[in-house]
Amino acid sequence: MNSILQLKGPFDQRPIPTFPGFPKLPKGKTVSSSHLQDLAEQLRIIANYWNRHIEIAGALISVHYTRVVAKSNRIQILLSANSQPPTNSIRGSKFVWDTTPTGTVQKHVFTHYIPVSAIDKSIELLAKVSTIIAHSYGGNITSLDTEKIAAEKIFPYQKIISKTNFLKVLLDGLYVERFDIDFASEELDQESIITIFKTNVETKALLSMFGLNIVDDRILDHTTLRLMPDEIKLLVNRAPYLISMGVTDLSKMTKEDFVKDEPLAQKYKGFLIPVPKNEPTIGVIDTQFDESVYFHEWVDYTNMLDPSIPLKKEDYLHGTAVSSIIVDGPQRNPSLEDGCGRFRVRHFGVATQGHFSSFTILRLIRTIVAANRDIKVWNLSLGGQMEIKANFISPEAAELDKIQSEYDVIFIVAGTNRPKGADEKKSMKIGAPADSLNSLVVNAVDFKGKPTSYTRVGPVLSFFNKPDISYYGGDGTTAYEKIAVCTNSGGISFVAGTSFAAPWIARKMAYLIHIMGMSREIAKALIIDSAAGWDRQDDYSHTVGYGIVPCHINDIIHTADDEIRFVLSGTSDAYETYTYNLPIPIINRAHPFYARATLVYFPQCDRNQGVDYTSTEMDIHFGRIQVKDNKAKILSINGNTQADEGLHINYEEDVRKVYRKWDNVKHICDQIKSRAVPRKAFSSAGLWGLSIKTKERLQNKRTGKLPFGIVVTLREMNGVNRIDDFTKLCMARGWLVNKLDVDNQLDIYVKAEEDVDFD
Repeated sequence: MNSILQLKGPFDQRPIPTFPGFPKLPKGKTVSSSHLQDLAEQLRIIANYWNRHIEIAGALISVHYTRVVAKSNRIQILLSANSQPPTNSIRGSKFVWDTTPTGTVQKHVFTHYIPVSAIDKSIELLAKVSTIIAHSYGGNITSLDTEKIAAEKIFPYQKIISKTNFLKVLLDGLYVERFDIDFASEELDQESIITIFKTNVETKALLSMFGLNIVDDRILDHTTLRLMPDEIKLLVNRAPYLISMGVTDLSKMTKEDFVKDEPLAQKYKGFLIPVPKNEPTIGVIDTQFDESVYFHEWVDYTNMLDPSIPLKKEDYLHGTAVSSIIVDGPQRNPSLEDGCGRFRVRHFGVATQGHFSSFTILRLIRTIVAANRDIKVWNLSLGGQMEIKANFISPEAAELDKIQSEYDVIFIVAGTNRPKGADEKKSMKIGAPADSLNSLVVNAVDFKGKPTSYTRVGPVLSFFNKPDISYYGGDGTTAYEKIAVCTNSGGISFVAGTSFAAPWIARKMAYLIHIMGMSREIAKALIIDSAAGWDRQDDYSHTVGYGIVPCHINDIIHTADDEIRFVLSGTSDAYETYTYNLPIPIINRAHPFYARATLVYFPQCDRNQGVDYTSTEMDIHFGRIQVKDNKAKILSINGNTQADEGLHINYEEDVRKVYRKWDNVKHICDQIKSRAVPRKAFSSAGLWGLSIKTKERLQNKRTGKLPFGIVVTLREMNGVNRIDDFTKLCMARGWLVNKLDVDNQLDIYVKAEEDVDFD
């Protein structure tokens, strides 16, 4: 088997290119004066409403678009305030689906918070442009008309409106279907976590205007708060426009998550385990931990609940079982021997076996992670019964994403289980916090590799791929079809659930990060890449994710003899981060390789942006370098033409589906065919390129560099081992090539963890 190669070398950076010129309507498109008049009338009605409701010191207005729109096609001048672009005022977004004669159309809706004066200004702009169209263009202006206007040096209506603003209003009118005020429609009759739209009025002061007096410990982040049923009803009655999203606060762990076989539980006792030394530590946030178990020395346990809360025997079962897998899972499950050894655990009990408050856990998780910065991998096997919402991320997932963006950590999250009694004929969406995008979300399969009876499915926000991967979580009616765990001093219990698939992945992640010295970006990419393999991923499964992760760590950190796998790390400092310096071996003037690549990064996320949740997009281009007209370009293996020079029509719906635009995991892969056809080499050097193009969704861009990790695998079409050729070619072109040898990495880890005594 071949070891993974780590390539180290400089990436070049390039700022975003500028394309001067005036905006124009797309070819074949028209805008009518009547449509602009309709938009103006809608704004007049909305302005009248907000002139009567002055509590929020501004206006909340929803822009309904004709389709899913790219950032460049969102309003550019309408609703702008104080010379700021309209994107600055976005407070939320969602999808709606309309039925048309040709089928169902998915559309974007954005909610803006602006001063009422900005509405008045927009009405004036629409009136001016609609009048010009009516008088000078017969009521309809075409794309050819806008091309002529853009080319003319003198704009005849300059005294009424500038040329640029005229054309911007046309583009806004083309993509905007209507303006409206959206009111909360979902009824919540339980204690719930409510998110309100962000305004310029302080939250407590704003709520008090509607008769709600909320104390600080019920407010999470200025806009997210916990309300009682009568408080929700009051808010809905008095300010229905203020509620952005709401979810029931109380979660419940399903009993199917823990199935115990009593006779066998008493049969196996007396497990032996050595004293812990300097093994890596994994963090566990779960129910309580039973300190009477045989491996208790490996677990540092803290009960985070109020001491006055009484604890029962059942409150220790789930958490102890999870930690038993992380510490010593293979001893009880020899068929799942993963070669990762044992791990220490820092276990934080944040819940009991029954009902628990998500809001309370949200507050605890950040405190726990901030106080334990040495822990890089966190296992979270708690989940809610309720399905995720179509148009917003759960508060639990949003907090996990925020923590992972701010700290150098990764959460391994269970994909949640189907509750008892749920309709087995209908698929059921995953529950919070399995909708966390930055986390590695794990679903379960049985020992035959089939989805389990309790499996729930993605996607998230009707777009993002979740779960990420799957692993063995047990299923069936016999003990031998389940996962063996330790819950107390009595011996073995047999369980099934995604809760018991996730810890196995936490072990692998901790091994890759701590023992192999990989970044969390590379480790996550490697896990996903190993699960995907060479299977075609055009029909990604929202049941098993990219696939089932190999059992043994050797199958992740090694490849077959006919494969070359290398990893690259970098940071996005500018619009494009690239290298055109990857030498791929040439045989008979061609590259006899299939190729695949997996990109992972941890973007900042903003729950208040609704379906436009991730703030950063990294677009990957990987393939051969072709020089044409003295310009070099990458022919990406998946045909990606986004941002390429020339005319390339890419609709937002298509690039999201095909190229996973805005997803923080990109996996591109050649299709293995019965007849292998090597790729033509365009030069004797056989250079391939890798380009990461980074775009920001919000005007207020992130600060600091954003790391990314890439795993590339090349498979020789004729079964020949060419890793030595590749290594020599890379070294000849200035790459530092490091073979990730397990024994060497273990020695490095042991030396790094040794205690040094100073005399």
